[in-house]
Amino acid sequence: MEPTADFFRSRLDHMIELRHPLAVLASRMPWQEIEASIAHLFARKVREGRKLEDVDLFGTTSSLVGSGISHAGRPRLPMRLMVSLMYLKHAFNESDEGVVERWAETPTWQYFSGLEYFEHRWPCDPSLLVRFRRALGEEGVEELLAQTINVALTLKLIAKKELATVIVDSTVQEKAISHPTDSKLLETARLKLVEAAKSSGIELKQTYAKEGLALGYQAGRYAHARQYKRMHKTIKRQRTIVGRLYREITRKGSVLDVRPAALDETLTKAYRVYIQSQKRKTEGLAKLYSWHAPEVQCINKGKSRTPYEFGAKVGIAATLRGNLIVGTRAFAGNPYDGHTLREQLEQATILMQDTGAVPAHAYVDLGYRGVDSDNPTVRIAHRGKKKSLSESEVKLLARRQAIEPIIGHLKQDHRMDRCHLKGETGDRIHAVLCAAGFNIKWLLRMILKKGVKPFLRLLSCTHKDQIQKALHDWLRQTITHIQTLTLRTE
Repeated sequence: MEPTADFFRSRLDHMIELRHPLAVLASRMPWQEIEASIAHLFARKVREGRKLEDVDLFGTTSSLVGSGISHAGRPRLPMRLMVSLMYLKHAFNESDEGVVERWAETPTWQYFSGLEYFEHRWPCDPSLLVRFRRALGEEGVEELLAQTINVALTLKLIAKKELATVIVDSTVQEKAISHPTDSKLLETARLKLVEAAKSSGIELKQTYAKEGLALGYQAGRYAHARQYKRMHKTIKRQRTIVGRLYREITRKGSVLDVRPAALDETLTKAYRVYIQSQKRKTEGLAKLYSWHAPEVQCINKGKSRTPYEFGAKVGIAATLRGNLIVGTRAFAGNPYDGHTLREQLEQATILMQDTGAVPAHAYVDLGYRGVDSDNPTVRIAHRGKKKSLSESEVKLLARRQAIEPIIGHLKQDHRMDRCHLKGETGDRIHAVLCAAGFNIKWLLRMILKKGVKPFLRLLSCTHKDQIQKALHDWLRQTITHIQTLTLRTE
C-alpha cells in the first residue's frame, strides 16, 4: 500500500473499491475540459456602482462608489466539486440538502468529486448550489450534458453511427404549484393587492381579511359537497372584493409621485385573475394558473389519469439504440409538438458537435406530422408514413416507443416530475440537468455491463508498476539470501 502523506487520515483510493463504476467514471470524465468550457460564466463582472450625494462647504457633490471589479469575499469552491454535485444530485434523485448530506457520508462520491482524503463534513451550504445553477445558466448545463455524450463515445460504450438515429418525443415537466382554482387565485390576488398597497403607502378603506378567509373555506366545502351553485355564488363575491381593491388601488396609486414597478405588476396579475374568473375569453390575455409562476401552462397530453398537467412542455431526443439522451429542451407556452422538432434537432446537433455526429434519421409519433419541410436534412419516420418506409425503417420504427420508459425514468428517478426552479429559465435548466443525471446513471450501468477490466488497466497502471517493482525487489533479495546460505553450507 502506498504510504499516505497525512499520518492521521487514509486516502480515498485506499478506502474504496477502485473497480466501482463511479470510481472508474471519475477517472474518465474530462474534468479539465468541463472547467475550461464554463470558466467564462464565472468571470468577475464590472459593476456600474451607485451615486452618493453629499453636501459640503462648496455645495452639493456626488461621488460614484462600488464601481469596478471587486476581489473581496471568500474564494470560490473548486469547479469540479460543484459540477460533480450537480451530476450526483440528478443521477441519484437527491435534493440540494440531501446531496450535500449524503456526500459527507459516501467516500465514493467524494472520490468522484476529486478529493484525496475522506472528509466527514458538508462540501458546501445547499444555497450555494442555487447560486451555482444560476451562474451556469442554460449554456453551462448544456455543456454538462454534452460532456456525458463525449464520455460515452470515448469509452466506446456507444458507436458513433448510433448517434445519427434518434427518437424524439415530448412530455410535460410539471411545476411545483398547487392545483389552480378560481377561489385560491382570487384569495391570493386579494392578499397580494393588500400587501402591495401597504408597501406603497396607500391606505385602503377595507382589506376584507376576515371575509376573504371565510369565503375561501366556503368555496372549498361547497366544491367538496358538489354544491356548485353555492360555490359559484361564493366565487362571485370573491371576484367582487378583488375588483373593489383593484379599482381603489388604481385610483389612489395614480396620484403617487413615484409609482413602484412592483405595484404595476401586482395590479396586472390581479386584473388577469379577475377577468379569467368571469368565465370569459379575452383576446391577448393568457390565463394565469399560479401567482408566483406566471409562465405555467395547462397542457393536455390525452392521459386518462391526469388529463391536464400544469407546467412546461419538454422535448427529449435519445438514440434509437442504446437509449442515451442527446438533447432535452423546455419550450415556452404550449406549442404543437411538430413545431418543436427543428429546435430539438438543432440542440442535439450542437451537443454532439464534438463527436462529429449529426442527426440524420428521426423516429417520432403522429404528433410530429407535417414538418418535413422544416427539417430538410433529417429523414423523419412515423407510422403515418408506413407505405413509404423501407423494411429496415419499419423494423426500427418498432423501437420508437423506447422513449416512453426513458421519460418515465427521467420523472421517477431523476427529478423531472416536479420543477422547483424559478421562471422559464429554471424550467430549461432543470430539464437539461435531469437529462445529464440520466446519462450519468446510464454510463454507470454500461461500465458495469461491459466490465471494468479494460478501464481498470488504465486506472491502476501506476499501482501495478509499484507492485511489480516490489515483487522484483523481493525476488532478488530472496535469491541473494538463498545463494548466501548455499555458500555457507558448502
